[in-house]
Amino acid sequence: MSLIGWLKGNRLVDVTAQDPLPVQQQGAVATRTADTLFANTTTVTADANRDLLGSTATELPTLDGCMQYRKLVWFYFRGGGESTNYRVLARATDHNGAPLGTGWLLLATGTLPGEANTWGRIEIPASGDGYYDQYRIEVQRTAGNNYTLTSKIVGVR
Repeated sequence: MSLIGWLKGNRLVDVTAQDPLPVQQQGAVATRTADTLFANTTTVTADANRDLLGSTATELPTLDGCMQYRKLVWFYFRGGGESTNYRVLARATDHNGAPLGTGWLLLATGTLPGEANTWGRIEIPASGDGYYDQYRIEVQRTAGNNYTLTSKIVGVR
């Protein structure tokens, strides 16, 4: 006897290898919906706390209203190969859009991979699911000259 059953006709049937639980097929691979949330070109400078919008106001989010996305994917094109650090911060908000607490949760930090004129990709968060309301993505050149960084961020449901 199985703990799981289903109605087949007018009778309760146990789930077994010979009589599995019926499911509706959604195709060979489940599809996920992705939405473009951000597309912008930023001049990467040595300024601390500068986000992809060019803002150094640390309380302002780069992205807002992201709570329905389990993951963000940041695609970028580096116009220069100068060493560049990045930080990805996140936080939850109340129903009015006010942060639930003070400060940000640090999700990721590192150095942007790639040389000049190359594409890169960073998943946010790197593992698990996000569902945060707001994100702040900061970039700071640590050597060399200013350069442009073209970014596109998509949200995956």
